[in-house]
Amino acid sequence: MTASPILETIGLSKTFPGVKALQKVDFRLFPGEIHTLMGQNGAGKSTLINVLTGVHTHDAGEIRLGGTPVDFSTPLEAEAAGIRTLYQEVNLCSNLSVAENVFAGRQPKRRGAIDWNAIRTRAEAALAELNVSLDVTRSLDTYPIAVQQMVAIARALSVDARVLILDEPTSSLDDSEVARLFDVLRKLKQSGMAILFVTHFLEQTYAISDRITVMRNGEREGEYLARKLPVELLVSKMVGHDRMTERMKHSATDAPAEKAAAAPFVSMREVGRRGLMNPVDIDVQPGQILGLAGLLGSGRTETARLLFGAERADSGTMTIGSKPVKLRSPRDAVRRGVGYCPEDRKKEGIVADLSIRENIILALQARRGWWRPI
Repeated sequence: MTASPILETIGLSKTFPGVKALQKVDFRLFPGEIHTLMGQNGAGKSTLINVLTGVHTHDAGEIRLGGTPVDFSTPLEAEAAGIRTLYQEVNLCSNLSVAENVFAGRQPKRRGAIDWNAIRTRAEAALAELNVSLDVTRSLDTYPIAVQQMVAIARALSVDARVLILDEPTSSLDDSEVARLFDVLRKLKQSGMAILFVTHFLEQTYAISDRITVMRNGEREGEYLARKLPVELLVSKMVGHDRMTERMKHSATDAPAEKAAAAPFVSMREVGRRGLMNPVDIDVQPGQILGLAGLLGSGRTETARLLFGAERADSGTMTIGSKPVKLRSPRDAVRRGVGYCPEDRKKEGIVADLSIRENIILALQARRGWWRPI
């Protein structure tokens, strides 16, 4: 680690109407390190990133890049200065191909025209760094959200940058994909790049971090070497008291009591759809949390969509509440007490033009029927 930070904030503050999002935050990021930003929802992590990258302007304080004060008014200015950011939401162009998304805005050219062969080859190479192999000429929206996240990561990693900021990049990835990403990040760190990593996963924090900055209520709680900050102390600093630490200790020692076997609330027998996924058997017991795990393309999302009626099964039998059912639409599933939070919540889970209140009422009103207004 060098003596001088590559990216630094001094007394950084940002206020939104009724909310002090950042309050006199001091932050340092050094070349050749992976620095993780930790904190609860609303702690100020995303706001700090948005101010650093020109999405928002700060109200007070100073940002320094390489020791020089900077004031980015747009993300494009931050990118031109060598700060590359992967935001929490996958903000790509779903109507373009994978290759076009990887090189959007910086397409290689040959004799004044876009070199499509070079774009395809270089996009495949960028994804190969993450051990991802797919048809880069296909439209991005034909792939699930987890694949789109890998494409966004490949885009962020495929440029020469001084600083790389990753905001929740692993939220849609399984363990093997996270491991591949971490291998790439370690190589970038060894090359001297400074990496700011934001996550809620404690295991990932300690697997990849050199240092940790804890945010709480818009303020910097402290900066610590990862190897010198026990996980219990980290949690305590994030939440601001010791109750969580005690809860963690009890949960590690108190085994849950075994429950008597009950008839499954949901049962799927040889349920599948030709061309989409092979038949599966699944039982979900009352009071149970059942996890579906698997690699990209293994059928996790497809299974959930079959259970919610968003895809129609053409084989097998399904029961809900011990009654045989045939789900022809999501409406059939909702009537039987099945709710669905989709993988791509931004595209399929909300109506973004409506308010939070209106989004909630939509589901309640649909269940009551239009002739019984809330």
